[in-house]
Amino acid sequence: MEAFVGQLNGIIWSDALICLCLGAGLYFSIRTRFLQVRHFGHMIKLMFEGTSSPSGISSFQALTMSLSGRIGTGNIAGVATAIAMGGPGAVFWMWMVAFLGASTAYIEATLAQIYKEKDQNGLYRGGPAYYIEKAMGQKWYATLFSVATIIAMGFCLPGIQANSIVGAMENAWSIPPVATVVFLCVSLALIVFGGVKRIARFAQVAVPGMAVGYILIALLVIVANIDMVPAMVKLIFNSAFGLEAGYGAIIGMAVQWGVKRGVYSNEAGQGSSPHAAAAAEVSHPAKQGLVQAFSVYIDTLLICTATAFMILLTGLYNVQGVDGGMLYMGLAGVEAGPAYVQASFDTVLPGYGSGILAISLLFFAFTTILAYYYIAETNVMYINRKMHRAWLVFALKVLVLSSVVYGGLKTAAVAWALGDVGVGLMAWLNIVAILILQRPALLALDDYEAQLKKGLDPVFDPIKAGIEKADFWLTK
Repeated sequence: MEAFVGQLNGIIWSDALICLCLGAGLYFSIRTRFLQVRHFGHMIKLMFEGTSSPSGISSFQALTMSLSGRIGTGNIAGVATAIAMGGPGAVFWMWMVAFLGASTAYIEATLAQIYKEKDQNGLYRGGPAYYIEKAMGQKWYATLFSVATIIAMGFCLPGIQANSIVGAMENAWSIPPVATVVFLCVSLALIVFGGVKRIARFAQVAVPGMAVGYILIALLVIVANIDMVPAMVKLIFNSAFGLEAGYGAIIGMAVQWGVKRGVYSNEAGQGSSPHAAAAAEVSHPAKQGLVQAFSVYIDTLLICTATAFMILLTGLYNVQGVDGGMLYMGLAGVEAGPAYVQASFDTVLPGYGSGILAISLLFFAFTTILAYYYIAETNVMYINRKMHRAWLVFALKVLVLSSVVYGGLKTAAVAWALGDVGVGLMAWLNIVAILILQRPALLALDDYEAQLKKGLDPVFDPIKAGIEKADFWLTK
């Protein structure tokens, strides 16, 4: 099983996907005239605008729901693994994915808003499957994305999060894996059986708190090692381009792992965040597109950077030397990833590192599993639109809980490999789709900016914007 998943990973995560992720981000940045820079302040304002409705959630709730999917174990174990396998230079390539990916996030989130619809329960639903079917007219491709997403989000990815929680709890307090898995399953069941509104309310409270708490701890580590910051920044940039002694041989690994973990963490282009974006109650699709663009910054430029700085400032990635062109780390490998962060915590709070890490991972990973469930549920609802079979949603809940059990009790290597397969497959399907379907999102941006210039609170009219098949907005 592990060998097969590894081979599949090598095919999916070839250099072609790395180039596609970076290339699409650069292309969309140019096409949107670098909106991630031009509208930076406006994005922050939009985060707190609007309220929820019986059919949709507020912009802030949509932001926290998408962040609950973005901010997970990838921000801790994923960053540590990227540094272990690609060296400090991987951090720079994670930043590049985030900066360029913000424009990609705008495109996919805006498309999700334009082509969203109400499901049989009166709730907003949308995402890649919806905009692929409506704008591209390729139902088979939309169904393929939905099936891939249900497999990835319903089974492949929850196991990674559960595995990290189980490992952290066992390391911190010697809690048996079975006990942690039972706790996770019961807690998840109480929330996911309550529907999307309950997920949104939980994320609205949990996500900001966990993010702020984690950054504050990271600041303690940074302040304690403030004199080493210039050297650390120099190390990141030099190793990113192979200028640092010992890192020239693995510059390709730095790019590959930086992009792979960057996409896994911030999800720009992956096609997962548009599901939460579509659920937002907004007056114009571009509003939620800009909010989702900013969420990429929060995930990578804040949370991932906090993790990377803690590891690099404390020197706990333990470079031992170069052998045959490959860099080996003292704690290299996915299994040891969280140990880097734990050791960093211990430098400023001796003896409390494992406990802080366990609590951080519990909140980060638990909210991510909830986001995964919602994304998978949206795709089940897409497939189920005409069949109306209630048992399909129930089966999904069982599948997610089974993934938590499986991932929580298996090795980290298998869990991460399965997760990478899921992320890579979704990214391939979605990025190709948004490259084809970009025009409506760009027209929406032009329409939004034109109304802003007139001092208006932009309201979307697809006919005036020149966008077709946006049926929801015509009947709104």
